[in-house]
Amino acid sequence: MKKLKLILCFMTALVLLAGCGGSTRKTLDPEVATALEQTTSNLVTQFLAALDEQQSADLSGQGGEYLEYVISNYFGVKANGNGMVNAINSWNSSREDLGDFVSITGMNAAYDDSDKNIIVTLDVVGSKRTAKVEAIYKDDLYKTLNSLTTNIDWTFGEKMEKAGLNTLLGMGTVFIVLIIISLIISLFNFIPKIQAAFSKGKEDAKITAVDNTIAQIVEKEEQEDDLEIVAVITAAIAAASYGGSSDDFVVRSIVRRPNSVWNR
Repeated sequence: MKKLKLILCFMTALVLLAGCGGSTRKTLDPEVATALEQTTSNLVTQFLAALDEQQSADLSGQGGEYLEYVISNYFGVKANGNGMVNAINSWNSSREDLGDFVSITGMNAAYDDSDKNIIVTLDVVGSKRTAKVEAIYKDDLYKTLNSLTTNIDWTFGEKMEKAGLNTLLGMGTVFIVLIIISLIISLFNFIPKIQAAFSKGKEDAKITAVDNTIAQIVEKEEQEDDLEIVAVITAAIAAASYGGSSDDFVVRSIVRRPNSVWNR
């Protein structure tokens, strides 16, 4: 019985703790919510939608500090300059799909516990499609506007079409890369053949040079041998003609000079 009471007390304590944890969730003050919704609506209707594409590009080109000054003075909102540059670019990139601005049909402000921010969402109607504009305000003293993005409301079919196109593009890119890699790998087979061709050419050149050298040496030796034979015959004829002995004759090699001058 005591164990049962302990278990019941433990379960009751868990329920109470869970209830206390849920009660700490912060709720947004209705006045703050209304003020931020109106501020965001003014930024869309009087700022983003009021500028044409060229004016928006020129304004974003002025930089974040200039945009902070403009928004603070004209709308009384402290804003992050870089966030506002991105806000203009986001709206411009959505112009073609959204069409001309028509109206705002809904507004909602909610507190985000995870990031400690206030998120304001506007339902925007364009001449072609609808979109949601999401503004994120920092929960500080000034309620600083950090970012503002425009997201087109795509139908399920349009989302599937975009997903299919992205998949095809991704697969096509992968196949092209694989084909290029395969071609590069196939070229590796020709590298040994090219190296062998260059090596063979060098070997043939070496063999030709050696053969030419040997031929020159043999030709020179043959010329010297022929000249020595002629000298011996000449000595024998001289000995026979003069009746003397050929022992005093000395046979020397006769070398022909390039200028056709004979030396004995």
